Amino acid sequence: MTTLARSPVSAAAALDAAQRGSLREVLLARRQALLDSLALHTGGASRAQHAHEVLQQGSDDLREHAADREVDLAFTDQERLELAAIGQALQRLEAGAAGDYGLCEDCGAVIAFERLQVQPQALRCIGCETLRERRGGRSAAGTR
Repeated sequence: MTTLARSPVSAAAALDAAQRGSLREVLLARRQALLDSLALHTGGASRAQHAHEVLQQGSDDLREHAADREVDLAFTDQERLELAAIGQALQRLEAGAAGDYGLCEDCGAVIAFERLQVQPQALRCIGCETLRERRGGRSAAGTR
């Protein structure tokens, strides 16, 4: 088995100011898109209120209605998880040099800017994320 042994880098060395600004804009835009989508799906209601409203809608086929409700709730749950990840990424990014944005949480290496452009809330470099996925969701460091 290959281990990723890299020396940790400071967050300040990971990204320059222009890159940080660009990624901040991507994160903010994605957060707004998710908030808009959630508002559209739930009408601003809580998850429980939304589920109740979906159940109150008339339907002749209860199985179809239940399946639609499950898909709808799973979709909004996924949006909420992504919103949380984006919020955490913004906090790390706004911490500047004192934060760890752009650094792999497993090995401490710099996460490639190109990866962050595609997934700005990424916590791991490609190598560590690949290992994590092969291990069924456990990171190389043995954490989430």
